[in-house]
Amino acid sequence: MQLRRSYGILEVMPLTLRSPRAAAPEAEGVPLSALLQNKRVAQALATIDRLGTWTTEQQIFLTEIPAPTFQEAARADAIRKLFTAVGLRTRTDSAGNVIGERAGTSKKDVVLLSAHLDTVFPAGTPVKVQRDGRRLVAPGISDNGAGLAALLCMARALHEAKLRTHSSLLFAANPAEEGEGNLRGMRKLVETFRGRLRAVIAVDGAATDHITAKALASRRLEVSLSGPGGHSWADFGMPNPVHALARGISKFLAVRVPDSPRTTFNVGVLQAGTSVNTICAQALAKLDIRSESDTELGRIESVFRKAIESGVGEEMAAAAEAAHSSDPRIEISYRSLGDRPGGELPDDSPLLEAVHQADRHLNNPSRIERSSTDANIPLSLGIPAISIGGGGRAGGAHSLCEWYDPTGRELGVKRILLTALAISGVEP
Repeated sequence: MQLRRSYGILEVMPLTLRSPRAAAPEAEGVPLSALLQNKRVAQALATIDRLGTWTTEQQIFLTEIPAPTFQEAARADAIRKLFTAVGLRTRTDSAGNVIGERAGTSKKDVVLLSAHLDTVFPAGTPVKVQRDGRRLVAPGISDNGAGLAALLCMARALHEAKLRTHSSLLFAANPAEEGEGNLRGMRKLVETFRGRLRAVIAVDGAATDHITAKALASRRLEVSLSGPGGHSWADFGMPNPVHALARGISKFLAVRVPDSPRTTFNVGVLQAGTSVNTICAQALAKLDIRSESDTELGRIESVFRKAIESGVGEEMAAAAEAAHSSDPRIEISYRSLGDRPGGELPDDSPLLEAVHQADRHLNNPSRIERSSTDANIPLSLGIPAISIGGGGRAGGAHSLCEWYDPTGRELGVKRILLTALAISGVEP
């Protein structure tokens, strides 16, 4: 194991790697050549070309409805009406998923196509779409305005072509994919349809040059330190949660992480204090850990906890030296913000072959990637799943300058359509 850093200060015994779950049986896909002979498939593909302007209009409309994680209700209501307008039988479940169904001739299994509703931007962020030439500029315009628009375009194309599939197709706009949402919407979808899921295709962002078929595991943790607080002059030397947190994080930042399995960490949020002349009573930090190995996830989390405990110990020792040993101690509490499981689609999966066939037909070069997406949940349970983009070009994701160019969008939507039809099967 090669290490990117060699100056770690805390050593932790590695955890035992959990045994992988057995993969669920997967039905064979339909050869693309057979699909392309179906006149209704050809009509659906032609309709996608014709719907470019309409699809962009829906993307702008949805993007301008704010949808911070856990606050997606207004956007969910809008897309439910759009789902109904393109021929889907819609409902909303207890998690906030908007589900639109195109019934197949078989009631035994379903193919799920999803796109997440939420954005990373807090309430109050301006989301009015601006035009810069071909580019549309607004927070969330690509992630995941592009994914939602691709689902709508595909659903309308199938509806207008009157195309019937063997498996039912479920179109879902799901909440709580980003940040601390912990994939809540997808977890509920898989829980509801697990016994019938033939495959899951998550549509996220714009790019068509990748296939996320490997799920990157992650853990998100919040640590909160609480102390007595006080006046910066009169109570100098009182144990300070901010100082303790700083000591602990400083120690943690020296942790060694391997190149293989690739492992990363990020202290993404620090919160503390009420004024510059107040010894604060509470401080917190939020940590994101990602790794190709469950063992490394556990090791890094353990190192973090030990580093924080060491920082608190040092702060308490400093307070004792300042004759504040009788003051209340700094208390530590932890809260899990999310645990995304890992998993991989087998190389011989019919779903993977279906998207490869679509790419060959569309002359679209692509590569297999590992990432953290809604596909993590089905992949971790052995359910065939991938995450792919909705087409077009984009940049600046998760920034206020996020942009999207619809040029070439139709390639992404056709790619999704052909992949889904190859798995679901098409009636003559």
